Amino acid sequence: MSIWNPWRGCKKCSEGCLHCYIHKGDSKRNIDTSTIVKTKDFEKPIEKLKNGKYKMKSGLVYTCFSTDFLIEEADKWRDDCWKIMRERQDLTFLFLTKRIDRFLSCIPKDWDDGYDNVVVCCTIENQKNADYKLSIFKDLPIKHRCITAQPLLERIDIEDYLDGIELVVVGGESDYYARPLDYDWVLDVREQCIRKNVDFEFRQCGTHFIKDGKRYKLQTKDLCKQAKLANINYKALNKKELF
Repeated sequence: MSIWNPWRGCKKCSEGCLHCYIHKGDSKRNIDTSTIVKTKDFEKPIEKLKNGKYKMKSGLVYTCFSTDFLIEEADKWRDDCWKIMRERQDLTFLFLTKRIDRFLSCIPKDWDDGYDNVVVCCTIENQKNADYKLSIFKDLPIKHRCITAQPLLERIDIEDYLDGIELVVVGGESDYYARPLDYDWVLDVREQCIRKNVDFEFRQCGTHFIKDGKRYKLQTKDLCKQAKLANINYKALNKKELF
């Protein structure tokens, strides 16, 4: 697994952004997160060694995980990123976006019904955004699509949007002032995925976690570990594993 951030910086655009870890980290370093700039890693996937081989090995590439691939300020750079993705067919590029409503204005001319090596993950956090974003997402020309509900802020019903989805990821919020995650909400999404035979992953608990009506405060270092210990991830039956 590799990480590729061709630009950095982002702007809050939904309820899920309230306690964004990128903004918090930048604030500690006196960096203005709202300034979007290209990084020195812009051409990282196509950089080569002296022997002519690519430096980045084949496999999964987490793309723009410190920003948003579809953010407006990066429109002038995105075509070059699509070219890089076309060149590296041996890599699978995965990006998350809170701006799925911009997708059709951001794709390259040869996109057609999607690139085989690009996975698009639409992020949601509540029912309002699920209904708005997923109603758009379901009709877009994308070959590989996932949903991330992290932070999950309330019980959501997304079952009608799960056709064609390969993975749903659920998680809580990590912050001193984090909004609580109720384990019942997590299990509810899991049951929806099982009924639709869609992969499900419980990625992390929330700092403030509710289970069986009891409220717990967890340390950040334990959020992913506790989610893993819950052992509720689900693998869809008779489906090819994407990554």
